[in-house]
Amino acid sequence: MSDLTAVTVVIPSLEPDDRLPPYARALLNAGFGRILVVDDGSGDAYQSVFQAVEDIPGCTVLHHPVNRGKGEALKTAFAHILDNPMGCQAVLTADADGQHTVEDCVRLSSALLQGEDACYLGARDFSLKHVPPKSRIGNRATSIVFLLCNHVYLRDTQTGLRAFRISRLPMLLGVEGSRYEYEMNMLIALSQQKIPMISVTIDTVYENDNAGTHFHPIRDSYRIYKVILGSFVRFMGVSLLCVLVDQLLAGFLHSTLLPTLGMIGGSALVWASGLIARLVSSSLNFALNKSFVFHFRQSTASAAWRYAILCVMSICLSNLGTTLFIRLGVVRWLGKLICDTVLYFVNYEFQQRWVFNGNRKKEAKP
Repeated sequence: MSDLTAVTVVIPSLEPDDRLPPYARALLNAGFGRILVVDDGSGDAYQSVFQAVEDIPGCTVLHHPVNRGKGEALKTAFAHILDNPMGCQAVLTADADGQHTVEDCVRLSSALLQGEDACYLGARDFSLKHVPPKSRIGNRATSIVFLLCNHVYLRDTQTGLRAFRISRLPMLLGVEGSRYEYEMNMLIALSQQKIPMISVTIDTVYENDNAGTHFHPIRDSYRIYKVILGSFVRFMGVSLLCVLVDQLLAGFLHSTLLPTLGMIGGSALVWASGLIARLVSSSLNFALNKSFVFHFRQSTASAAWRYAILCVMSICLSNLGTTLFIRLGVVRWLGKLICDTVLYFVNYEFQQRWVFNGNRKKEAKP
C-alpha cells in the first residue's frame, strides 16, 4: 500500500477561520482520497466555512450540535470511517489551526504506507527560537513524565498529526476521554499494547504565538497529566488506605480482640495480630488495585498468585536490603526506609506490567 488515495484525513474543527476550505482542497490536490471534517459545535456563525468545505468534492463534514471535545470529534470521525470505509486503508488526523502543513501530512502518510504497522507521530522541534516558552517547557516536561510512566520516549506527546492503519480504529474507539486528554489516552493505550509509535520530524509552525489553538493551558494540562499519572496516583491512595487499615486493625487485634478471645500477651500476640492485619490489608490492596487502579478484568486467580509471589519477594528483598544497610553502618530505620521506598516503585511497575497485565496482552492480539 503506497497510494495516498487510500488515506482519509480527519480534521476536528472548532470555530475555524477561512483557511480551512483551501487547506482541505490542498490536501485533496496532494492526492489524499477523502477529507473528513468534524464541526465540534462551532455554532451558526461558522457554518459558511463548513459549507465551503462540504462543497469541495471529496470532503465530508460531520456536525456536533454542541461542543463535545476533540476526543469525541475524533471518535465521531473514526466511527464514520468504519461505517463508510470507501476504500480507506489508513487514517491521518490533523489539526485545523494551521500547524500541520500539507507537505507534513504527505510525509507522515507516506512513512506509514511504506513502513511497518505502527502509529506515526508528527514530531515538532521545540528547540527552535520561535517556539513559545510555554509550549517548549510543557511538551518537554510531558515527554519526560510519559517516559517515566510508560517507558516510551516520544519527542512530541501533544502532536495532533498522527497516522495509523484503519485496523486500529476499533481499539481507538474504546479509548476513554472526550477532550484533549483523549489523545494522551491514545498514546498510553498504544504503549500498553506494545504497538510501535514512530516519530517523524515535521515543521514547527506557531502562528501569532499559537493564538488559534483552543487548548486551555491550565484546564487541559490538568486533564492530560491526570491521564498520565492517574494510575500511579490511585495506587498511592490505595496504598495509604491499606497502611491505615493494617495499623488500625493490628492495634485493635493486639489490644482488644485477641486478648478477649483468651490469647495472652507476648511475642505470639504480636505475631498473630500483625499477620492477621497484614493478610486483611493485603487482600484489600489486591482487590482495590485490581478493580480501581489497573481495571483488571481477567482471571482473578492467576493475578492473585502473581500478587502473592510479588508480596513474598518484596518482603524478602526488604529484609535483605535492610540487613545489608545495617552491615554498612546505616541505622535500621533509614535502611528500611530506603529499601521500602525503592520497592514501592518497583511494586507499582510489576503490578502494572505483570500482575494485572493479562487483559492488555489479550487485547494486543490481532
